[in-house]
Amino acid sequence: MHLALLSLFFPAPRLAEVPLANARVYIVRHAEKPAEGDSLTPEGFKRAEAYVGYFRKDPMDGSKLTFTKVFAAKDSKKSMRPRLTIEPLCKSYKLPIDSRFTDKDPEAMATELKSKWYGNRILVSWRHGEIPALLEALGAKSTQFVPEGKWPNSVYDRVIELKFDAAGKLDEKASRMIKEHLMPGDEN
Repeated sequence: MHLALLSLFFPAPRLAEVPLANARVYIVRHAEKPAEGDSLTPEGFKRAEAYVGYFRKDPMDGSKLTFTKVFAAKDSKKSMRPRLTIEPLCKSYKLPIDSRFTDKDPEAMATELKSKWYGNRILVSWRHGEIPALLEALGAKSTQFVPEGKWPNSVYDRVIELKFDAAGKLDEKASRMIKEHLMPGDEN
């Protein structure tokens, strides 16, 4: 069959239909946690509020940043922290928080991102112990972004930016870990 005729029956997908095409996925750890309880510390609530201004511009190039989709790990009996960390930001953007996925199943979260177009700026708030597994599920080498092998318990000031190319494939060289320096005492 002639190529032009074939394209009528099997059109090439438009760029916006290719999951993760030219997307940036920003992954943050939930904000500061108390010794006991499922919420945030006062410092954690301050960090959550500070994200409103921090994410108005891209942390790396200063361009305007508008999220097209926001995910948070599902609330558990022990923690609502991922959702609480991004609630102020989502209220300012008037965006809903998609919290269907438990942090214990990073494969499901990654499969969702790889199977459906959610726009080109996606934010994910996750629990620190499970971020390396989420990175691996998205095709990244977790040690590139979490050099310690596991996210340190006392570190809250990192943003991981995963960049994907036009085919929706991770560009490891353009992806990076960013130290946000939002709060007094953040890592240097």
